[in-house]
Parts: sequence; C-alpha cells; structure tokens
Amino acid sequence: MRIINTDKAPKAIGPYSQGVISNGFIFVSGQIALDPDTNSLISGGIEEQTLRVLENIEEILEAAGSSKEKVVRCDVFLTDLKLFPDFNKAYEKFFGKHKPTRVTVEVSSLPKGALVEISAIAEI
Repeated sequence: MRIINTDKAPKAIGPYSQGVISNGFIFVSGQIALDPDTNSLISGGIEEQTLRVLENIEEILEAAGSSKEKVVRCDVFLTDLKLFPDFNKAYEKFFGKHKPTRVTVEVSSLPKGALVEISAIAEI
C-alpha cells in the first residue's frame, strides 16, 4: 500500500489521504470543488463544480501514475438530484467516450456547501 498526496490537488480537509494505491488500483478519496491553491470552494454552479472536482481527481490519478482513461468506478454525491442533467453534461465532457461504472445518490449536505462530491477507483 502507498499513500498518494499531491500539491496539484486540494489538501485533505480531514484525517484521510487524497489517494491510496493498493493491489494495482488507486482509490481516490471523495473530492469537492476546492481550488488547489486556496483550498476554498470555487464559485459557480454544478457544471463548474463538477469539472473542478474531476480535474482535482485527475491530478491525484496522475500523481499515482494513472489517468482518467483508467477510471473504473466513480461514486457521486449530489445535494439535489435536480442537478443531475447538468452534472451529466460536465461529467460526459470530462470523460468523453470513456464511461466508468458509477453510483449517484442524493445527500442532504456536503462539506463547505459543495453541490457535488466524487470519489474514484482507477487502475494503475
């Protein structure tokens, strides 16, 4: 097992690692739309937040020697399922033709007032 931390993604806001490599996979902790330089939530709606989250995940994947094309699963937490269509637009824009497995659920709230949180699992 190897811990992954990169300055190119937001610092963990709790007692956890950005990612952990185990048995040929990188497990990326849930990310919200934090600016990596300020650790503050970015402005904008669900599409902007989704893209920022996925860019943060991509930085962690790259630090582990992986990439977005190797993602096999994402777990998505939305504060309102009415945001789902616009979330999907941003998600599809990021992943393109690659379509990892996914779970999407509605939650009552997320840290720092975020609209979306995503975790990921990818091959190394």
